[in-house]
Amino acid sequence: MTVVSATALRKDIYQYLDTAVRHNDVVTVTTKRGNAVVLSEEDYLGLLATAQIESTPGLAERILQAAQEPIEEGVAAGDMVW
Repeated sequence: MTVVSATALRKDIYQYLDTAVRHNDVVTVTTKRGNAVVLSEEDYLGLLATAQIESTPGLAERILQAAQEPIEEGVAAGDMVW
């Protein structure tokens, strides 16, 4: 994790954005009123997906159970009826 002041961020914003995007590094920006976080869209979307899974009762457990099933017991994607 990178920690930077708001002043330093303003000076080299493109460098810090590149760090967040290319290296999936969280950039914490410190200010007098509190801190903010810059992270890649990929990381952000991953956090949203995790929050959705965790907020759906039983979903995390079902995913873990499905991961334990032998692959031979699965259904081929082409055989799925949507």
